[in-house]
Amino acid sequence: MTVTPADSQPEAGALPNWSTEEWRALLTGPPEGAAQALEQAARGGMALAQLYYGQFLLDGRGVAADPRAALHWFHQAAQAGLSMAMNMVGRCFDQGLGVAEDPAQAVAWFRAAADQGLDWGLYNLATMLSLGRGVAEDKAQAFELFRQASAQGHAKSTNMVGIFHEDGWATPQNDLLAAYHFARAAEGGDFRGAFNHARMLIEAGQMEEALTWLETAHAGGHARFRDQMAEWLAAREEEPLRALARQWGQ
Repeated sequence: MTVTPADSQPEAGALPNWSTEEWRALLTGPPEGAAQALEQAARGGMALAQLYYGQFLLDGRGVAADPRAALHWFHQAAQAGLSMAMNMVGRCFDQGLGVAEDPAQAVAWFRAAADQGLDWGLYNLATMLSLGRGVAEDKAQAFELFRQASAQGHAKSTNMVGIFHEDGWATPQNDLLAAYHFARAAEGGDFRGAFNHARMLIEAGQMEEALTWLETAHAGGHARFRDQMAEWLAAREEEPLRALARQWGQ
């Protein structure tokens, strides 16, 4: 069933009962109509709508960006028990979105999401532990949490497992295991994993395949990451890599 934003708005005093297809149609349709429907459902007490409406507010999608209001709705959904909402409250505290930056509070919320097994909660808590941000540094625990998230198919966590193996953090250094996890992360869509996979392929003499993954990493990465990639390539001795750096304007 295809639903237009107007069709998806609940009647006063009632909560919608959207199917998976209706949710998909709503979230991929015109953002203004989606934001309006989500706001009405969020105000009616639907936790999932509160989560999505918070994201719309955070991104400024179909509605004026309002990080403070986004945090309010994330918190409402978190109170209803949604683990992704707990993770998003943590992200707001971690990055100072709509609230003063507070890494310790971020850790508490990431831990709540991780305790429910959420891959993003596991990843974010592991990141804080590995950096010692808002919590005492504990790379061994971080490694275990990254592994748990990786086992769920979380590509960014898989890339981090590779980094731990490559650098010998909390586990014996092992380039073969690092290469394996970087390949999995790349195939899972993580742009950093694609870059790290390419690095390993270059060392193995597989330049043609490496160049393909470098293109993938460049296409998926943000501007700062692309600049860092270009600098790394420009400093290499291999002409195909230097040529790629020149192509990207380095």
